[in-house]
Amino acid sequence: MRKFLVVLDDTRECLNAMRFAAMRAARTKAGVTIISVIPPEEYQHWIGVGEIMREEARDRIEAHFEVFAKWMRDRQGVNPTLVIREGEPVREILKLVEEDENIGILVLGAGTDGNNPGPLVTQMTKSAGSLPCPLTIVPGDMSKEKLEQIT
Repeated sequence: MRKFLVVLDDTRECLNAMRFAAMRAARTKAGVTIISVIPPEEYQHWIGVGEIMREEARDRIEAHFEVFAKWMRDRQGVNPTLVIREGEPVREILKLVEEDENIGILVLGAGTDGNNPGPLVTQMTKSAGSLPCPLTIVPGDMSKEKLEQIT
């Protein structure tokens, strides 16, 4: 089954990327994989403190995921899966796309600041020509109604 890969992070634009991926998946009978990457700088502390911080980050990600997953299941009939990685976000996202041959589209949310779409979008678009799958960038301030129209 073809899957949409969407990134779960602490950005506001992540919400529209999630909505878009779920709506498109529902309409095309596809799946959704949600990836969240814990950057290395978040847990490079004293060994014991680092382990606690890593576990807290995972708990926060899982709680955040459950909110999106419930909405996807209840409203769109899509049951997403969660992948949590540790490392540099772009590298981990690309590794997952390479590992999972069913991922057909990478969905990212663009920041609402007109001059800066966000670090992830900026980095991914620089290498868009060599990405292993199409990249869909969803405007962060697009309305729910407009998203429903285009999906």
